[in-house]
Amino acid sequence: MVPAGGLSADHTHWIKTRCAFFLPVKVLSRVFRGKFVAALKRASRDGQLQFHGDLAPLAQPKTFSSWLRPLFRKDWVVYSKRPFGGPQHVLHYLGRYTHRVAISNHRLIWFADGKVTFRWRDSAHNNEPKLMNLALDEFLRRFLLHLLPEGFVRIRNFGFLANRKRATNLPLSFQLLGSAATAQTEQDRSGANNASDLWRCPKCGGPMMIVERLTAAEIRLRSPPVLTAAA
Repeated sequence: MVPAGGLSADHTHWIKTRCAFFLPVKVLSRVFRGKFVAALKRASRDGQLQFHGDLAPLAQPKTFSSWLRPLFRKDWVVYSKRPFGGPQHVLHYLGRYTHRVAISNHRLIWFADGKVTFRWRDSAHNNEPKLMNLALDEFLRRFLLHLLPEGFVRIRNFGFLANRKRATNLPLSFQLLGSAATAQTEQDRSGANNASDLWRCPKCGGPMMIVERLTAAEIRLRSPPVLTAAA
């Protein structure tokens, strides 16, 4: 994940991106094409590719190189679009993989006769909850697919989020972002009639501020407040 901006060289202001997207799709297509073809060359050189049947001649290095050459003269297509649920949805989605294990304890039903039974949801049928029964070896095989190889970590932070500078740069970034947002909000309010009234409490008349934003799904999941009778 890449922030849409960063601190200036003198750390006095926040510099926003000029574009509303991360990378141009055409540039991304060419980079992906180059990386993919380079990986094919490397795999062929290391003997990781096997060709059978009509593709057997590609096992020869010269034949394989001549087969790869026309790929650079074609436009590759990379599909990229804005996420449906917005940035908050992306954060929640990634959080399920970066801060949770492959399967939580409450989904495990029982273990007997060398088999594990657990709950799962069938996305093809309206997320209907179902039970699956797997042999212990197969269950462990699927579980281990979610473990990172040795030397890999789930999250690496760079830039103003690097471990050595995060304690200083992160509060500064929030401060500069707040100043920029306040200036923009004041500018928007000055250009609209009676827009400032929308940000004042209807009871006391004091200024209101956003404490938290909730999606429609989060609002449905939150239980109503419990009413207690006065003593």
